[in-house]
Parts: sequence; structure tokens; C-alpha cells
Amino acid sequence: MGHRFHPTILREYDIRGIVGQTLFAADAHAIGRAFTAFALAEGGRRIAVGYDGRLTSPELEAALVDGLTEGGADVVRIGRGPTPMLYFAAATLEVAGGIMVTGSHNPPDHNGFKMVLGGKAFFGDAIQKLGKAAAEFGAPDRPRGNVTEQSLFDVYVERLARDYDGRRPLTVAWDCGNGATGEVVTALTKNLPGRHFLLNEIIDGTFPAHHPDPTVPENLVQLQEAVRGNRCDLGIGFDGDGDRIGVVDAQGRIFWGDQLMIVLARDVLASRPGSPILADVKASQVLFDEIARAGGKPVMMETGHSLIKARLAQTGAPLAGEMSGHIFFADRYYGFDDAIYVAVRLLGILGRADESLAAMRDKLPAVVNTPELGLECDDTRKFAVVEEVRDRLRRSGAEMNEIDGVRVNTPDGWWLLRASNTQAVLVVRAESSSPEGLERLKQRVAAELASSSLSLPAE
Repeated sequence: MGHRFHPTILREYDIRGIVGQTLFAADAHAIGRAFTAFALAEGGRRIAVGYDGRLTSPELEAALVDGLTEGGADVVRIGRGPTPMLYFAAATLEVAGGIMVTGSHNPPDHNGFKMVLGGKAFFGDAIQKLGKAAAEFGAPDRPRGNVTEQSLFDVYVERLARDYDGRRPLTVAWDCGNGATGEVVTALTKNLPGRHFLLNEIIDGTFPAHHPDPTVPENLVQLQEAVRGNRCDLGIGFDGDGDRIGVVDAQGRIFWGDQLMIVLARDVLASRPGSPILADVKASQVLFDEIARAGGKPVMMETGHSLIKARLAQTGAPLAGEMSGHIFFADRYYGFDDAIYVAVRLLGILGRADESLAAMRDKLPAVVNTPELGLECDDTRKFAVVEEVRDRLRRSGAEMNEIDGVRVNTPDGWWLLRASNTQAVLVVRAESSSPEGLERLKQRVAAELASSSLSLPAE
């Protein structure tokens, strides 16, 4: 009865693979059985299950539910929707946890599972333990659990709309990317003031318009065109399962995750002065400086949405976010990454503000930076490279933060080298107040990589 997963699918933050190659319905069934054992060990047996709009999600969801019930869990099926709706179910229903069948922002032939148990993200060592538990399966020794269906669609949409607090209507373009947010955003915008232009709101797991990842500039071109063509105040895009957000201003300029965090943090800190605000190590120094200027306590931490979500709960911070577009509101909300909710809060801020999002952007300190550069490096080597660089920097007396790789401060600005937790990649980023300073930072990074027999990737 033991089950073994393909070694590549048990990731740091979720379970993810290519359907028919590394991920199969049998894996979904095994995940259900193993997850039930973890829930029962914590004294719970009701599990909420949802799924996204991918073509393979219904089959995987059915196999997952069969595995959960075979293990003895009672399952509440909430149906198709974005991942945050599953998190909402886990937070508001009387359940021990939840599992979302989703491929997130990955290509159409990918799929996977995001999990929460006991109000906390289920990730890291817990996922590895789940794999070991599945390998040790015996015959089921509990009565099969029950299955009920409970739609939370209307309740979730109402909860999203409740926190809108703008005073003037806005004109907004929304790009759902044919992902799982489409139906929710369609219903939500009917409850919001202003004019709303919806793009790719029909859920289609083949993603015919563009890839559903709003952190990649080419995926925002259609949204930018809609903003300019309809003279919108801003545009909002979502990834495939709705836990990451992308924003463009009225001029069509991309408003990156750390810039968006500045706008959100200022608003939260106006009512909660002195609060810690969490952001990942890849974020601009401008964000940390602006949090402090607004009366908050900036906290730099490791990259990883599950890590940030856990730290948010530990610290009692009202807001956290990372460059990837995962943003977490514990202020007036539940502390999970819900991009649609973030959009509502942003519209509320702009609907109360005396200036536009574009004007807010223009007032930010000017910096130049690289995009997030990925350098392919074998999983067996990537962490060793970071250690080598760290050791050399320590010997040279460099000023650096070592919370996640090395983030090195110099008179020209800062540069970052870290090992990805999810890919065979080293991540590089640098930021300066001038193009000349940025070039010097890149030369420094290139020299450090060369000392470890690697080359700086091209932008």
C-alpha cells in the first residue's frame, strides 16, 4: 500500500509537478490519505478542498477527496475558485485544514497542491514528512469519511467587498489571465463603484491570452494597453490561482511588489503606528526606508510566501509582502495571501487619496536596479556557492545581511545573492541610486561569482 512520489514534486512550499510525467491522480490520492493522518494527529478530521481552472484539476481533486475520505477525513468540497477562497474556507469553516488543487502560475500541463493545517501553512519539513508517511502506508484502518459540498462563493465575494472604503469611484482594468479569479472578480466588480473593464475573465486552463504570471512584464502588455485605451486610473492583474497581484499605473508603468507595499504600508501605519511590516530580502531599500519614515518597524526576512505567512502570525504584524506579489493582510483580514483582497484595499486607498497611483510613484525616491536574475546552478551546488561567497565577504569585513543568502551594502547601494528554495537557480539582484553605481555593483557580483567559477547572468 506504500506510495512513492516522483522526487521532484515535493517542494519547499507546495507539491507541484507535470501532469502525466511527474504528477498523477495516484499522487493526489496518496496526498489525501497522508494529509488526513496529520490532521487526525492534531485532533481534527474535517478538511476543505478546492480546485482551480486547470483542465487536470477536476480529476486530481476527485482523487484527492477519495484519498482523504479513505484515510478517515470528512471532506467539505467548496468547488472551483482561487486559492484564497480555499484559505478563506479554512479560516472560517469548522475545519482542521484545507487543500487546494492548483498549478498556480505554472504552464498549463503543470498542477499541484497547496495546503494549510491548523491555521498554518503546511510546508517545508511537513511536506517531506508527508512523503515519508505515504511511503509507509498500510491498509486503511478507519471508517471512510463523509463528503459534503458547500459553496462559499457568495460569502467570499461579500467579504472581499466589505472592506472597500473608497470615497470616489475609479476606472479600473482587471486582467484575470483566464485563471481561477475570473468568476470572483466578475461578481466583485458589480459590487464596487466606478467603471471596470474585465480582461480574460473566462476561466480557461489553456490560458489562451497569455501566461498567468503578473510579475513578468510581457504578461502585462494587454493590461497596459487596456489601461491606456480606456483612460483607467490603474490596472490589476492576477496569477493563475489568485494569490499574487500585479499592478500598473495610469501611464501603464508596472508598479512592482515592493512599490505597492509602500502604498499599502503607509495606509496601515496611519491607523497602526509603530507596527512591524515584513518584506522579503529581495525588496528595494526604498521600501524599508519608507516603512520607517511612515512610523513603522521594517523587518527584512527570508523570501518565501509560506515563511512570511508564518512569521506574520508569530509577530502579529498587520501587513507583509514579497517581490513576487504575495501580499498578506492581517489588518482587518485573515493573514493569508489574497490578491483580490489586496486589490480591494488598494482601490480603497486610491479612492480616498488626493493623488493618483502614478503621482505616488513619481514621488518615490529614484533608484535603478536589476530585475531578478536567475543563474542556473545545480541543487547540489547552489547553497555551497552562497557559503563560499559569504565566507569571502566575512573575511573582507563587508557589511551584509545574512538572513537569506547575502545582501551586501556598499556606498553604491546593495546587491543580493541567494539560492532559490524551489529551483536549481541562484538569484541575483542589485540596486543603486545611479546607473554608474549599479554597474559597479554588478561588477562586484560578477567578481564574486567568478571566484566560484560562475558567470553573472545577462539581464
